[in-house]
Amino acid sequence: MDLLFLVFSLLTLVSAGLVVCNRNAVNAAMFLLLSLVGMAGLFILLEAALLAFVLILVYAGAVVALFLFIIMLLDTTGKTKKLNKLTMFASGIGGLLLFLGVYLISGKIKLPAPVTGVAIPTFKNYAEQLFTVYLLPVQVVGFLLLIAMIGVIVLSKKFKTEEEAK
Repeated sequence: MDLLFLVFSLLTLVSAGLVVCNRNAVNAAMFLLLSLVGMAGLFILLEAALLAFVLILVYAGAVVALFLFIIMLLDTTGKTKKLNKLTMFASGIGGLLLFLGVYLISGKIKLPAPVTGVAIPTFKNYAEQLFTVYLLPVQVVGFLLLIAMIGVIVLSKKFKTEEEAK
């Protein structure tokens, strides 16, 4: 159990780091997919199979595919900018503040003891709540994703200029 946790944690952390450090957007999207698979493995170890399958189906299946579609539609290959010194300095300060904040907060937060005797929700409970209580938020998120996809298609469409039309 501990070995699988270490393997999935290492897979998740390394691939997430490669997402951030990779300059090629297609490779970064593939590393994002690998990171999501590692997270699904961690969910399986926590005995949260529903969350693992939703993560794989929704995020790895739909969102990463949408990212790849947008990346290939925009054709961003070969367009890299050089980082100037101010950007690198600001990034360093931001990272330092992040690590300092996590360090200061980590010593003060105590996790509560696990509660025993609580009924574990089943798949039926999740599905019932998803299609009754949370139906409107799910539909709104789906509609916003559709609007974003249509917006990207319209923005990336190349129009002919007057000189090219002649």
